[in-house]
Amino acid sequence: MAITRRHLLQGSALAAIAPALGLNPSLSAITPAFADDAPNGLKWRHGLSTYGEIKYPADFKRYDYVNPDAPKGGVVRLFQPGTYDSFNLVVAGLKGTVSAAVARIYDSLMEASLDEPDTYYGELAEGATFPDDFSYVTYRLRPGSRWHDGKPVTPEDVIFSFEAWKANSPMFSGYYRHITKAEKVGDRDIKFTFDSPGNRELPMITGQLIILPRHWWEGTDAQGNKRDVTASTLEPPLGSGPYKIKEFVAGRSVVLERVKDYWGKDIPIAVGQNNFDELRYEYFRDDTVAREALKADQFDWYGERSAKEWASAYDVPPVREKRLLKELFTVRNQGRMQGWVFNLRRPKFTDVRLRRAFNYAFDFEEMNRVLSTGEYHRDSSYFDGIPDLMATGLPEGKELEILETVRDKVPPEVFTTPYKDPVGGTPENVRANLREATRLLKEAGFEIRDRKLVDSSGQPFTVEILGISGDSGMERIALFYKPSLERLGITVNLRAVDTVQYQNRVRDFDFEMVTQVWPQSISPGNEQRDNFSSQAADRPGSNNLPGIKNPAVDAIIERIIFAGSRADQIAAAKALDRVLLWNFYCVPHFNYDKQRYVYWDRFSRPDPLPKYGVSGFPNLWWYDADKAAKLKRS
Repeated sequence: MAITRRHLLQGSALAAIAPALGLNPSLSAITPAFADDAPNGLKWRHGLSTYGEIKYPADFKRYDYVNPDAPKGGVVRLFQPGTYDSFNLVVAGLKGTVSAAVARIYDSLMEASLDEPDTYYGELAEGATFPDDFSYVTYRLRPGSRWHDGKPVTPEDVIFSFEAWKANSPMFSGYYRHITKAEKVGDRDIKFTFDSPGNRELPMITGQLIILPRHWWEGTDAQGNKRDVTASTLEPPLGSGPYKIKEFVAGRSVVLERVKDYWGKDIPIAVGQNNFDELRYEYFRDDTVAREALKADQFDWYGERSAKEWASAYDVPPVREKRLLKELFTVRNQGRMQGWVFNLRRPKFTDVRLRRAFNYAFDFEEMNRVLSTGEYHRDSSYFDGIPDLMATGLPEGKELEILETVRDKVPPEVFTTPYKDPVGGTPENVRANLREATRLLKEAGFEIRDRKLVDSSGQPFTVEILGISGDSGMERIALFYKPSLERLGITVNLRAVDTVQYQNRVRDFDFEMVTQVWPQSISPGNEQRDNFSSQAADRPGSNNLPGIKNPAVDAIIERIIFAGSRADQIAAAKALDRVLLWNFYCVPHFNYDKQRYVYWDRFSRPDPLPKYGVSGFPNLWWYDADKAAKLKRS
């Protein structure tokens, strides 16, 4: 799975990410202009794909899904939740809360196509080459690629970037762990060596590298202070991408302006994209305030997370008059698990029976009816939304073979009982679920004294669920869950803190329970180490928030990464899913295969949108002057 610039544009490692990479790349030859000079008799490749032949030939001019004649101009105002205090992406999640806007100022070696499930084409790089054993990859930079100050992008920039990300980023230090060396091997060529052969995903992971300007980061600022890539900063950084930072108000807004002489505006992957002259990011700490600001035309585009608010909050004149539009966009090629995770670093959560009891206490069906208009289904898999990868029924075939290798390290139910979430929704079901939860707690050594659950030493069992101030959706769900836990005798504290404090506490694993989202793609790979491996459990900023240290999980992750075929990958993913589920590392929440957006009708877009681009906003859209004039008159 790819961790890409699109991922960083979401502003959080917990958010949904772009289509990912992982297996069996089928790669076309690069343009004839340099087809014969790849090292060791190999061929240059202009695109990398995990399935079948890539769609676009070496001489393609643009993606099919863009409007090459889209007008350039106009302003779009974008909502961002929370706040920010840094522009340094490298230490995002470790030092400071980084503005999502800053990711747009950079280019990567490769960029994803949105009408193919897992295909990348060259951005800063015009081609790549690697041997059949996937032991290294060499990338060649495009001639003419340059930074916003006019200086060329060089192999030295690429090497500096790789070393900076790997050494300092909580996310990418693990992601790039198996890339051992980056070295200049030609005027525009950089070779990346891997720690072992056979990892099919590593050449593409390397291509996702976001390139930083070495000369800028090693230079000094306007006050003569030496810059530090390991420190938080609000100095607008130098980039090479289609936008640069124009102005900002710390914590409240960021304005990006389109780079009129952007070096890459005519390369195939950029044609018809990045059409707005300005992108204005407006930050709001409270969703309720943000909705009212949207209705008052204070910004243009809002992603609505709440089914209840979607159904009830927009009965206003602009919506009825179709000036403010509501639209659902289908999410394809992506799954996820969302739930309350237990911090296993706290001894109170080490017993799987206690964690399972928490699951029985969550009456999802009633919550879905009361709070969410019944739109959701409950997560029943860590790959929910990708049927091929979801563990169902009992293990068989290749999946069973994999699980047999770790039989002594997994719960016995893995082999004997299909996983199912408890079902509530009626008084009878709720009572039955709470009785089962009570039985599990008693079996784990807990008992009720004076209506309080106490452990074997007589200490009351308490739990704190951590959330973000202003996140009304998650707060409503936690408040719904709280009385059910209290019926079991558990003392529940809900603590909401500001965004910065929340991110610091989560980064340092300073919580008891917290909401976690693990996005997944149809091709899982190296990112599973960051999600669930023992190696990531104690690394600040990793995605392994529960602190899972399970040798069976570690072993199955390696089977996913080094799978020799799609069938092997599917079997290993199902095995991983089953082991995670039966260890009850989280209380599963819910999923929905749509994204809800509300936006003012002053923009146009290609039709149809690409299959894997969801809304495609704002990259593929453009400012429609006629619509804007009509909207202004109405």
